[in-house]
Amino acid sequence: MYYKETVRQMYDIGIGSLMIIFVVNIFIGAVTAVQFIYQLSGTFIPKYYIGYIVRDMTIIELAATFSSIILAGKVGSNIASEIGGMRQKEHIDAMEIMGVNTSSYLVLPKLVAMMLVIPILVSVAALFSIGGGFMAIMASDNYSNEDFIQGLRSFFVPWNVSMMYIKALVFGYILTSIACYQGYFVKGGSIELGQASTRAVVFGIIVILIADYLLAVLLIGG
Repeated sequence: MYYKETVRQMYDIGIGSLMIIFVVNIFIGAVTAVQFIYQLSGTFIPKYYIGYIVRDMTIIELAATFSSIILAGKVGSNIASEIGGMRQKEHIDAMEIMGVNTSSYLVLPKLVAMMLVIPILVSVAALFSIGGGFMAIMASDNYSNEDFIQGLRSFFVPWNVSMMYIKALVFGYILTSIACYQGYFVKGGSIELGQASTRAVVFGIIVILIADYLLAVLLIGG
């Protein structure tokens, strides 16, 4: 039953989040490209640096962080509401009477599913973001597609991709564990359940941002 629950959670988290990941990241990439086109216009910096900057900004920071914040709002609130509703309806108490380890059955599949799915979602988000930057370059008169592609192929550091996946795993663990905690220990009625869902989102985003800074210091140095 753990396997079936994990697969269900992977489907809900992965397939259910693709559309919002697509929309947000494609415009994040486009806005990043437009902003740097504006900043670099009139300078002597080579034009292909736009592709280089969009690629590294996406891989190092934007894909993992923005995707995790989106998932903290979408998936985190859903997890907290699902587990909290089971607590209020005494489903969890009934499962414990039957000898089920509820903390393991309710939390572990969600945690495993998130740790497996979020690196995939972050990879897709990075592709969407770079694609959005490419679309912005296509709409520009002063920069060519060849310049952008040259930038994508320049100064590539494989460690940056490793950093992206490390961040994805850490952020996935953070948002899932916080959401599960808020839902599992909720008390009261519907008002308290709504407050628990809100706390799951707010605390998840705050801790993700703090972890983002700490990981940047540890992985990049500074």
